[in-house]
Amino acid sequence: MTISLVATELDPKGIKFTNVENTHIVRGTTLVKRGFAHMQKHGVIMDVTNVEQSLIAEDAGAVAVMVLDKLPYDVRKAGGVARTASIKVISDIMDAITIPIMAKCRIGHVSEAKVLESAGVDMIDESEVLTPADEERHIWKWDYTTPFVNGAKNLAEALRRIEEGCAMIRTKGEPGTGNVAEAVTHIKIVNNEIRRIRSIYQDQDNQELIKLARDLKVSFSLVEETARLGRLPVVNFAAGGVSTPADAAFLMNLGCDGVFVGSGIFKANDAAQRARAIVLATTYFDNIKVVVEAQKMVDEKKSMLGLDTKNLELKMQERGPST
Repeated sequence: MTISLVATELDPKGIKFTNVENTHIVRGTTLVKRGFAHMQKHGVIMDVTNVEQSLIAEDAGAVAVMVLDKLPYDVRKAGGVARTASIKVISDIMDAITIPIMAKCRIGHVSEAKVLESAGVDMIDESEVLTPADEERHIWKWDYTTPFVNGAKNLAEALRRIEEGCAMIRTKGEPGTGNVAEAVTHIKIVNNEIRRIRSIYQDQDNQELIKLARDLKVSFSLVEETARLGRLPVVNFAAGGVSTPADAAFLMNLGCDGVFVGSGIFKANDAAQRARAIVLATTYFDNIKVVVEAQKMVDEKKSMLGLDTKNLELKMQERGPST
């Protein structure tokens, strides 16, 4: 995939210019933000809460870690208000590992995002796993130098978040459940909707494409670029409920660029082995023999207890504004 540079903000506030030893450095451009996300492709990003888990993730071959105060499973059980992680914990993890470090902020919480940016994280996740701070608006991400990732259940949500400036999409599943069903549903929805606009683009029916852009509530240029590419113009990872190597391979074969794994690893009783197995299956998703070997590395008796997503009182995937 060539990195798409179609951007809806022509003069983003997040672009920073500095000079170091007569070298002119530009940070926060669309190329740099989306390029960073592009570098994570075919990898696994693991949720962690402490240095020990971070070291396990790095040793297993994760391309990055996502720092939280609690894993999604614990967030779900604890209830109450879930906020961004401790800056001290983030700093300790930065000192302990060498792979990129991401962290979550609450939807719409511009100050939490600024704090994380100042703390030096490599990417910010405006996440529905935490309690939304604004039920009407997401963060305008073009104002930040640090790249963002956002969740989406369908093409309209994905394109709106990209229009706001996010550099990576996370196809939403239902976090903290160990049930991959919702993640599968949403990537299939996105794929089917992209096939539709791709077909219209190939028929050169601009009138219908303009109508679709209005229905999706995004700019025509972004819809046209998505249709031309036949995929989202930014990297798309799957998230929510991934707990086995086969889960990861399944989502990769559906067209995802990588996977986020949260409670599925560190709520299992074989965390280090399971982490290595999921990384292996994600990397070699199109080689069934390797996926079988990865699946042999885990024991279903040691997996986290799964939850039926149909009977949940709290569906995190529905939190925050969709417009």
